[in-house]
Amino acid sequence: MKYIYVGIKWILDRLLSLIAGILFFPFFLLFALIIKCSSRGPILFKQKRIGKNKKPFMIWKFRTMKIDAPHDTPTHMLNDPDQYITKFGKFLRKTSMDELPQIYNILFGKMSIIGPRPALWNQYDLIAERDKYGVNKLYPGLTGWAQIHGRDELEIAEKAKLDGEYVKKFGFIIDVKCFFGTIKSVFKHEGVVEGGTGEIHKETEEKTDDKTNG
Repeated sequence: MKYIYVGIKWILDRLLSLIAGILFFPFFLLFALIIKCSSRGPILFKQKRIGKNKKPFMIWKFRTMKIDAPHDTPTHMLNDPDQYITKFGKFLRKTSMDELPQIYNILFGKMSIIGPRPALWNQYDLIAERDKYGVNKLYPGLTGWAQIHGRDELEIAEKAKLDGEYVKKFGFIIDVKCFFGTIKSVFKHEGVVEGGTGEIHKETEEKTDDKTNG
């Protein structure tokens, strides 16, 4: 059944991304105009990411950072990420609207709607952890199982483990759960923490320390 679903999923990805690309096109034009008028630099941000079978590809996003921001450094590794984010960029990142151009990454066969989020080419720790679970054999997704269970708040090992759960449960049911779970997370702005990898673990440690010190 999984092999049959792979083909169905490929068709659904192309069809739904085409429809979404047409429906969201007016928003693309509006966001492009605001980005161009509000800060110096290109409209789109392009970055090398790891795709299916660890083949690199260029991911597209709306640019949310200033042109002097470090290019290939994960946000959680920046000392003060807020200093690099533009005013409109904060809105785009909070609402996840900066990810919309990836609809075309999906349409052109580089990504899937649901799947593990594509790692940066130099996130060797995440890539290695995902190898343990066979995650790197899948097309990366616009959203995924880890994204609805913590997103930026997760540590690398936990994120890879959740991606591994997606591999194990791969099919229509888990994709539907990811799709509707993502809508809920976006509306509630859950898991979006600038520089926040591991925040869930940190909060747990802080609560434990408070109880101990109390």
